[in-house]
Amino acid sequence: MPLVLTAENLHIVRGGQPIVEQVSFTVHGCEALLLTGPNGAGKTTLLRAIAGFLTPSGRSFQLSGGDSELTIGQQCHYAGHLDAVKARLTVAENVTFWADFLGGPTHDVTQALSALDLEDLASVPAAYLSAGQRRRLGLARLLTAHRPIWLLDEPTVSLDAASRQRFAVVVAAHLKRGGIVIAATHVDLGLGSPQELRLGATDTDGIAA
Repeated sequence: MPLVLTAENLHIVRGGQPIVEQVSFTVHGCEALLLTGPNGAGKTTLLRAIAGFLTPSGRSFQLSGGDSELTIGQQCHYAGHLDAVKARLTVAENVTFWADFLGGPTHDVTQALSALDLEDLASVPAAYLSAGQRRRLGLARLLTAHRPIWLLDEPTVSLDAASRQRFAVVVAAHLKRGGIVIAATHVDLGLGSPQELRLGATDTDGIAA
């Protein structure tokens, strides 16, 4: 069954303050939803709620077509502002750690390194990487285990043009396989014509095709 992730009239409160109010959306497999809006509009908060790190008040999220024995959060990859890179480990060791932790097959480590152009850096300690290289290494964990939903928070920060293009190919391949991508971003991710949900909009849900 194809994936469908929905939210209806979602409310998220943090520290007694409403951060996300009356947000609704529907995302199907093979689709991307971009979260846009000013800083503080709730983009990161919404991503963290989908991942299961925060609990919305009232109605929550519904997923059809996924694994009924797993929570929505367990079916997500979440790539936030932090790269989740261990400085003392090499590039290859970092990716291997994530493959082991997430239960992915070991052959995906080599594929992940290749997809993000990290093969020549495999033996380099992560402490010596540039900001862009660290970002690519952090994103490589998306490819170490299958998760149908990718939650990306400003994924292309620190990436140069070539790396952004390479990452767009990775995301497009995930969508082609029937996955869902929800990304908070201020820039064009090169994904064609995704849905857009503008947080802080004056209309009910802020969705534009």
